[in-house]
Amino acid sequence: MDQALLSDRKRLLQVLFLTSTYFLAELAAGFYTNSLALISDAVHMLTDVAATSLALFSLWIASRPATERKTYGYVRAEILGALFNGLLLWLIGCFIFFKAFERLRHPPTHVMAGGVMAIAALGVLLNLSLASLTKAKKGEASSLALRSVFLHVVFDMVGSVGVLVAGATMYLTGWTRADPLVSFLIGSLIIYGAWGLIREGVDILMEAVPAQINLEELKSDLLAVPGAEELHDLHVWCLTRRDLAVSAHAVVKEAADPDRVLAEMSRVLERKFNVRHITVQIERRGCVAHAHYN
Repeated sequence: MDQALLSDRKRLLQVLFLTSTYFLAELAAGFYTNSLALISDAVHMLTDVAATSLALFSLWIASRPATERKTYGYVRAEILGALFNGLLLWLIGCFIFFKAFERLRHPPTHVMAGGVMAIAALGVLLNLSLASLTKAKKGEASSLALRSVFLHVVFDMVGSVGVLVAGATMYLTGWTRADPLVSFLIGSLIIYGAWGLIREGVDILMEAVPAQINLEELKSDLLAVPGAEELHDLHVWCLTRRDLAVSAHAVVKEAADPDRVLAEMSRVLERKFNVRHITVQIERRGCVAHAHYN
């Protein structure tokens, strides 16, 4: 297995153990204290368990070797998993909206605010540690599978803070409608944050230019290679969030050495733009010389 995928897998296994344990504790506490906000946050924590399990499964699929039928292997399995996770977040956001609306219409007469605050505070501490565990380190390009889990964790942390605020409000004022109102806030944040994950996954599957690549800058740098005269049929896309690919046709000057131009363009793409899959066809005016670098 690729070392980056292996590292992601180890981190996700730790997340899975911690989230599963906390989900059970929070759900039990939610029913015991009669808090919808706590139960909503616990249900969202359950989606974290499902999301982490799905991310682990997709990383396992992605690590499988290439075949004659799938020459790139199964690397995009993690993209499909991340898309499913994003849709799962949307569904859970809608579920929380529905339950919060019902509780606004029929507010509870009593909520054990002290217990709500205690569990929510524990949730904030847990999610801080999970966010640190799943956040991409400086200079690291995490997989989309790991990023999807990181987003789940961040929304859970925001939800725990909201539940803590609701618990404090109910404890100080006795206003039980704070419980479903915080649930509305949690649901809104979940739906908003999931959109970015879904959009990025769709962009990768549609082979859009990666967000971190300035296409004009890349083209300008390739044309700045001595001997390069023109560039056309330029395409830049992602196989996964970490694996970038480029294909292009480069017209070189008559006196230029095509092998040297190809080698220099490859160096620019690798070192500056972190492109791992490169195919450049070298052409001269009036004739075509095929050259490839992989």
